[in-house]
Amino acid sequence: MSKKIAIVYSSVDGQTKKICEKLNSIFEKEQIQTELCSIDTFNSNVLQYHTLIIGASIRYGKHNTKVSEFILNNMDKLNEIQTAFFSVNLVARKEDKNSSSTNPYMIKFLEEIEWKADFLEVFAGKLDYNSYSFLDRIMIKLIMWITKGPTKSKEPIEYTKWKKVSDFGLKIIENYNSTNQNSVHK
Repeated sequence: MSKKIAIVYSSVDGQTKKICEKLNSIFEKEQIQTELCSIDTFNSNVLQYHTLIIGASIRYGKHNTKVSEFILNNMDKLNEIQTAFFSVNLVARKEDKNSSSTNPYMIKFLEEIEWKADFLEVFAGKLDYNSYSFLDRIMIKLIMWITKGPTKSKEPIEYTKWKKVSDFGLKIIENYNSTNQNSVHK
């Protein structure tokens, strides 16, 4: 029997969770068993999974500390299985900042934890001023002004490129299928 894929997320405003749900639906279409949950509730043994995917959003320039704590606490086990990590941030809306090798948040995060997943990706998030608290709205407008992004919008602006999300999922499926086939033939 094939092992499952775990999709663990840390999401502030819900876009990272939405991306994880999209990945989950892609895997389910391929009849791959998955487990989707927040990093706050994930307490399973990492080694029971074929692949563990971690999705983490950025708020004020940082990923949730629970993400790095989880990785550091499970580093040995994560190194024994296939892993994927993706960051969701608004800086990734820019073409020159939307890959794992060009996104400053991804680069900084990987340097800090000294771990590299088998698959890395960066996705642009969603900007929704109406859903933020007053303080968050002010801070995010300031950040957007500094980075030459929109500081006014009555409607949410979704920067996520869903084809890129699908392509990421397909890469993971390809690896999942090839490594499961190899273990059957041994």
